[in-house]
Amino acid sequence: MTSLPTRRHLGTALATAALTVSALLGTTAAAHADAAPTPPVLTDGFGLTQVGAPEVHSPTDFTITVSTPQLSGLHKIRIYLPAGYAADPAKRWPVAYFLHGGPGNQDDSSVVPALHNDSMITVAPDGGLKGWYANWVMQNTVVGAANWQNFHLDQVIPFIDANLRTLPDRGHRAVIGLSMGGYGALHYAEARPELFGHTVSLSGGIDFGMGVIRGAVLGTELNVTGAMCGSSTSTVPGTGQCTGYGPVVDSDAIFGSPYPFFNADHVWNEVNPASPANLARLANTDVTLYTGNVGPIDFFTEGASNNVKAGLDRLGIPSRYVDYTNGKSLSPSCDGSHTYACWIPAIADYMPYLKTAFNAAG
Repeated sequence: MTSLPTRRHLGTALATAALTVSALLGTTAAAHADAAPTPPVLTDGFGLTQVGAPEVHSPTDFTITVSTPQLSGLHKIRIYLPAGYAADPAKRWPVAYFLHGGPGNQDDSSVVPALHNDSMITVAPDGGLKGWYANWVMQNTVVGAANWQNFHLDQVIPFIDANLRTLPDRGHRAVIGLSMGGYGALHYAEARPELFGHTVSLSGGIDFGMGVIRGAVLGTELNVTGAMCGSSTSTVPGTGQCTGYGPVVDSDAIFGSPYPFFNADHVWNEVNPASPANLARLANTDVTLYTGNVGPIDFFTEGASNNVKAGLDRLGIPSRYVDYTNGKSLSPSCDGSHTYACWIPAIADYMPYLKTAFNAAG
């Protein structure tokens, strides 16, 4: 694969935090052979109502569309089954949840072959162009209802467990996220440690104590990259149209005021993955961090990852940290920047580790 997506940003870097992979969305992982002619039929529940027929990419790769009172509009969930899922109807499987960056969607997962893994089910839910895996402070913006955390944790997970043959315990459930999704992966593992036994953040905006990371979130709220479309690679294939982060919303819409005066930024502090109180909630969780340090985005995600690693060390919580710096130690395709050229081999590096951890869970 060549010419994977890259993105430039103003000095605040991560505001493009979650580079789109729109130029790659037509690419899919190789189809896996499976005896089943069609994917399993899923039953509505947990506040999710399926709309229309599933999009079948292969017998082990399909997408459903759902509506939910937690979010305005319709949203998709892409599901990858292991090749042996249909052949062994008595077997149950661990599950990995993949959280995309922004402004991406569930189909970003299709450019990461390692996510279609025969050792586990992988679920890639929509996280919004700038959802930030949060229940937004403001629910009356132009985007309407935006309770992304409720959608993922209270609806998608029990829906998957009810419909597929999963191993529904934390030891057999992981959350994997990159960029904006890297924040989501660590935040979700902290917010609901009873759900996830394993979490990995790749180039994540995981320290809200850093002003530049807060600036990244503000940039998505204000659609900074949309305004910079002329110098951006964030375009719809064949059209030249800028994808951007969607409609502009109030800069306080997601986490409230970012300014540290009179406790105005209390929501940012409450959900900050790097805070000692939140890190302490990972005491029994298998934590992995990946980052490079090249370019105006990963330069700061390295700093955020260093802060999280140091905080875990102070608390005596073991973690695995892979700082691939300029990328040479990771893959010839990786230059250490905020791009799928690095995230694809990083996830490929992680998945055997996760398989071993799942096996150790029994």
